[in-house]
Amino acid sequence: MTETPLPKLEAILLVGGQGTRLRPLTLGTPKPLLPTAGVPFLAHQLARARSFGVRRIVFATSYRAEMFSEAFGDGSAFGLSLEYMTEETPLGTGGAIRNAAEALTCGPDDPVLVLNGDILSGHDIGDQVATHVARRAAITLHLTEVDDPSRFGCVPTDADGRVTAFLEKTPNPVTNRINAGCYVFTRSVIDSIPAGEVVSVERETFPGLIEGGALVLGYADASYWLDVGTPAAFVRGSRDLVLGRLASPALPGPTGDFLALPGAEVSAEAKIDGGSVVGARAVVESGAQVTGSVLGDDCVVRAGASVTDSVVGAGAQIASGAVLCDAVVGDGAVVGPGNELLAGSRVWPGVVLPECAVRFSSDI
Repeated sequence: MTETPLPKLEAILLVGGQGTRLRPLTLGTPKPLLPTAGVPFLAHQLARARSFGVRRIVFATSYRAEMFSEAFGDGSAFGLSLEYMTEETPLGTGGAIRNAAEALTCGPDDPVLVLNGDILSGHDIGDQVATHVARRAAITLHLTEVDDPSRFGCVPTDADGRVTAFLEKTPNPVTNRINAGCYVFTRSVIDSIPAGEVVSVERETFPGLIEGGALVLGYADASYWLDVGTPAAFVRGSRDLVLGRLASPALPGPTGDFLALPGAEVSAEAKIDGGSVVGARAVVESGAQVTGSVLGDDCVVRAGASVTDSVVGAGAQIASGAVLCDAVVGDGAVVGPGNELLAGSRVWPGVVLPECAVRFSSDI
């Protein structure tokens, strides 16, 4: 794919959700700001959007809104101009887009890129926008194919790429193409969404436009795509970025088996691989094994501990002999010796697990 720059393209970034599926990671931090491959998740989206010609982005915020401006400021560090629009009460996806559009500067016939703040995608944004403009569509939806579309809303299209329906989750989906969460709107279509009201683009705006005969296009491709809404997907996304399975201009180091941030102390006798991230000032002692995991800043993994496909929060401690696999340990928590945290286990921030408090096997 070739990146197709589109000058003066503006974007809206939807970052208002509470990220409940990622708790306890999101109790104090919005999902789009979670450290992912060494930087806040949104840093990857911002850098990628800029590579396709986006220069101005409006954040549609709600949950812990102040943290976004604290993290990114005016956007100059990314070569962007950033604005922040906050919903006092959640307005749904359509309401959030309409609210954020108050800060746009483009005209009624111009394209507006709308991104979801929890998606990693390798698709050609420039080509999606160019297709939208060339076809004079009302909306152009990025579509991706998944193995199990029953978990998503599916989006059938005709031979010309026109979306014929926008179907909610169903046990018998008519296609494996789903809404991938990246849209191009013609500005006037956003302005037609009722202001200040709770509106869902998926349940109201898209079906209403299709029913009314407007041109809603599907832009389908088979590039990398991931919704990072669950702990397992979040870990996978970070891992894939470190391993180079998805390129990101924001990655703060070379791709490889692991990424160690400044001040990290990794013993030469520790084994770290699988696209793991070792946070700033984190310590991984001799004999510890870390595979495909995200270790937060200032955390400690003691000698002989094993951490696989897991997240260890900032300042947390994993004692010698502890085993983590597909687990989440919150900030500042302590996992004592002999604990086994497997199969989706979650430890809340600050919790202290004494020796052998949680076991999935009887032998010690």
